[in-house]
Parts: sequence; C-alpha cells; structure tokens
Amino acid sequence: MFTTLLLLACPTAVFRLLGALGAGRFATWRAAFTHGLAVMLLATAAAHFAPAGAGPVPGNEDLAAMVPPFVPFPRPVVYATGVLELLGAAGLVRTSARRAAGTGLAVLFLLMFPANVYAALDDIPLDGEPATPLWFRIPEQLVFIGVALWAAAPARAARRPRQEHEHRLV
Repeated sequence: MFTTLLLLACPTAVFRLLGALGAGRFATWRAAFTHGLAVMLLATAAAHFAPAGAGPVPGNEDLAAMVPPFVPFPRPVVYATGVLELLGAAGLVRTSARRAAGTGLAVLFLLMFPANVYAALDDIPLDGEPATPLWFRIPEQLVFIGVALWAAAPARAARRPRQEHEHRLV
C-alpha cells in the first residue's frame, strides 16, 4: 500500500542528501522532490509494460483491471499512460521542460484518479494484494498532484543580499 509513496520518498531523501553534500542540482527540497517524482514515475511507468509480479508495483494486467468499464480499450490506455509517465519523468529532469512536464503530469494524475476510485470501490487486487482503500488513495494522489504542480511552478529569482548603503536613510 505504501510502495508508491516510498518510491517517491526514498529517492527524494537521497537527492536531498546529495544536495546537502554539495550537489548543486539537488540543493533544495523542491529539486529533490522533482527528481524523486521522476524516479517514482520510471518505476510506475515500467509497470505499465511488465507482467504482474515483475517488480515492486503492480503489472500491466493489474493496471488494466483498474481501468473503469466506461473507458474503452483498457490495455492500450495502460500502455499510453505508461508512455506519458516516461515522458513526464524525462521532462521533470530537464529544466527547460519541467514546467510543461509538471503541469502535464498533474493533469494525468487527475485523469487517472477515476481508476483509483474504481479499483478501491470494486476491490480490485493489485499484485495479489488486497485493494488499496480509498482513504489512502485520495491523499496519495493529492501528494503526487501537489509535487507535480510544485515542480511546474516558475522558479523564484535568486534574491541578492541588500547592500548596506540601501538600508541607510539619506
């Protein structure tokens, strides 16, 4: 149940540690979370193409079972969302594409939300495990949307320290 959150939290912690040790790319929590989300998406995207039981997240068959009945062609939809997750992960690590990737991923997470609701309410097992309850899925999805939007937000301009003469009254 917590696997996907761990796939976000653990890489984020490692990236932030690297930042604290001097790796400038990961100097902020925002950068660490952005790259942590990219790592999580690589793992979850791989699941869209893998057989069940092949990794730490559910496989293609499990994900296809999560697609609500009103969505046609569940297996191609699973493949398509896997490709979108891979593109989103690549976009997150490229500064020039980060804004578009984060926004696109937030939309993708919103569009995938009905599958999470359907899986929880219809007790769709994932990788042989009982369905993740809705009380957990909703906040989890909100975390992913929030991190994606945080990654998409424009970077703040670096504030230069005020010079002493700017503080003096004339």
